Amino acid sequence: MRRALFILSTTLLAFGFSALALAQEGAVATGGGDAYASIGAALAIGLAAFGGALGQGKTAAAALEGIARNPAAQGKIFVPMIIGLALIESLVLYAFVIAFVKIKT
Repeated sequence: MRRALFILSTTLLAFGFSALALAQEGAVATGGGDAYASIGAALAIGLAAFGGALGQGKTAAAALEGIARNPAAQGKIFVPMIIGLALIESLVLYAFVIAFVKIKT
């Protein structure tokens, strides 16, 4: 129960502070584009970072559990884990670039 309350309160705080950051009056006037492009880009980056963090956490946990169960397989598990982490991170970076391209157009 405490964990669920903690997650709920941190989520509400994060969304509350991001709303304050996006409430600037001059941002729409200087953007020259869609008024909702900044909000869409911020959500895209946030969701990509959240999904990437979950994916990286599950990947590392599974790899470390496999190494803990069979230490002799460390060499066969470590390299694919690093490649998987790099691919997950590249998807987050692609979302970051796409969000900025969306703001500029």
